[in-house]
Amino acid sequence: MTQTIAPRVRTLVLLLLAACGLLLTTAGPASAHAALTGSDPQQGVVVDKAPDQVSLTFSEKVALSNDSLRVLDPKGKAVQQGKPSEVSGTTYAVKLHSGLPDGTYTVTYQVVSADSHPVAGAFTFSIGAPSVTSVSVSGDTAGGGVVGWLYGFGRYMSYAGFIVLVGGAAFVLGCWQRGAGVRPMQRLVVGGWLTLTAATLLLLLLRGSYTGSGKVGDIFDLDLLGNVLQTKSGAALVSRLLLLAAAALFISVLFGAYDKREDEEKRDLTFGLAIGGTVVAAGLAASWAMAEHASVGLQAGIAMPVDVVHLLAVAVWLGGLTALLVALYRSEAPVESAAVRRFSQVAFGSVVALVATGVYQSWRQLGSWSAFTETRYGQLLLVKIGLVALLVGIAFISRRWTAQLADTVVQRSKRVQQKERVTANASGSGKSKGAGSKDSGSRSAGASKRAAQLARQQAAMDTARQKRTRDADPNRFGLRRSVLAEAGVAVVLLAVTTVLTQTEPGRTEEDAKTAKAASSSSSSSSTAGSGAVTLDMSFDTGGTDGKGVVTVDFDPARVGGNEMHVYVQRPNGRAFDIPEVKVALTLEAKKIGPLAVTPDRIATGHWSASNVQIPMAGDWKVAVTVRTSDIDQTTVSKNAQIG
Repeated sequence: MTQTIAPRVRTLVLLLLAACGLLLTTAGPASAHAALTGSDPQQGVVVDKAPDQVSLTFSEKVALSNDSLRVLDPKGKAVQQGKPSEVSGTTYAVKLHSGLPDGTYTVTYQVVSADSHPVAGAFTFSIGAPSVTSVSVSGDTAGGGVVGWLYGFGRYMSYAGFIVLVGGAAFVLGCWQRGAGVRPMQRLVVGGWLTLTAATLLLLLLRGSYTGSGKVGDIFDLDLLGNVLQTKSGAALVSRLLLLAAAALFISVLFGAYDKREDEEKRDLTFGLAIGGTVVAAGLAASWAMAEHASVGLQAGIAMPVDVVHLLAVAVWLGGLTALLVALYRSEAPVESAAVRRFSQVAFGSVVALVATGVYQSWRQLGSWSAFTETRYGQLLLVKIGLVALLVGIAFISRRWTAQLADTVVQRSKRVQQKERVTANASGSGKSKGAGSKDSGSRSAGASKRAAQLARQQAAMDTARQKRTRDADPNRFGLRRSVLAEAGVAVVLLAVTTVLTQTEPGRTEEDAKTAKAASSSSSSSSTAGSGAVTLDMSFDTGGTDGKGVVTVDFDPARVGGNEMHVYVQRPNGRAFDIPEVKVALTLEAKKIGPLAVTPDRIATGHWSASNVQIPMAGDWKVAVTVRTSDIDQTTVSKNAQIG
């Protein structure tokens, strides 16, 4: 039986390596949670005169540095002036030098999204007419290279360490308290703590380079480290390290004073350790929730505690599964069937919590059924759901083996008790017969040493025989195989989950697609020479279901009367039925306006106004106020040359 264990352990290691490979090959620069949804000037557009500034709109708030937004002329010289600044909401701008000559200009950006992921990219626009440019935009990436590889590995190991630490400790404290004195179980939990601590320190050192230059030499830059400590992600990593110090105290008590207490004395200490351990584990889980995607976007106040529960459920289930695997394969002390049954019940509760929180997270990140198949996040989520279903199926098989093992243990226990009673009666008879022989006391010294040696040998033989008998039990052997299969699937599941946390959510990806389609439509409308002007603007009122795109058409876009049409769509392109839309026109150069226009509702998502008077040609600011509920509204604006 021992010979069959090693190949299975090696198989599990190979699965671990394969999962790490999956993680590191799929995590890359594109795995950001903020996306560029609009710009002014738009990508590829040709403008008549040089703009005063370049503005970029993202799907969520981002963090800026001095060089986050750069504008380069055809020769590659920077033409922006001053630092980039926030204009409104999720729109950021940088001023340009005046009197820029005609030609093609390149806009590059590198920012950090609100959920801690770097975002980079570039696009071009032209003044007057397109020209040849010496700027290459193909290498504009963020979070890639060696530093990105190391950061992805650190994220995987931090999740793995957290799961082993929390799940292993929960298994010992809640299911198998005898495990507190088992050396392999102690090594497992301590190993989880060391892994999480080392991974957190690695992420803290890599963070500055990961979101900035991407250079290996910047890993130990103290100035960058100081900047990281002032960010939300840096604060979360430092908080995690402080909580790990408390976790170290918890581990020392669990495997020290707790193991030495008697059963009656353990009750109060068990309650105290359970409360303290739960607080520390929840705090560690919150260090992810407070800095990543749960902290931004839709219903953040609900999403963060839900994310904490989700992480704890994963840790208790998969970490406990790892502990059970170690107990079955490495522990000399037999794992009682009662402990396995208790873990089975705990695992079932964890799966219920995992499914409930997972459904909410899926709705929040996807937003539509089509996103399951049309976005990378949705496709990965389908893979994760399939793995969870497979894991639950194998766990059901394990429960059946556990029930059969319990029946076998009860029958064996009865036979052992009967045998012990027979042995005790025989031993008592032998003692009564030999009570009167005291003349051998002088020769007992050497014989007692020999007897002690024989007793130790007999004990070792009995232990080995019991282990062989236990390993030969088909029910225990079946449980081992099913738990090993569960652990193998869990390793792959963890890798997919780690990649999923670094992948752009379906909602964001669909918003970006819609914005690009609107930009392309607007560009084609302007180049068609039809005389009409089309403006597309993304909006977010901040309430539930408050995101969308508003399109304003002016025809024929000249001085005098114009037909104006306003279309409001959801991010997926469907008509958006909202209570109210208002438009205001302002010619700031001549201090004319705002001229209020209230269009009439024609159909779902469509408003129209006739004979909209434009008194003078110029660069008009078109401001659209969108109201999606009684209290949720926002105003977005864009300039257009009319007349």
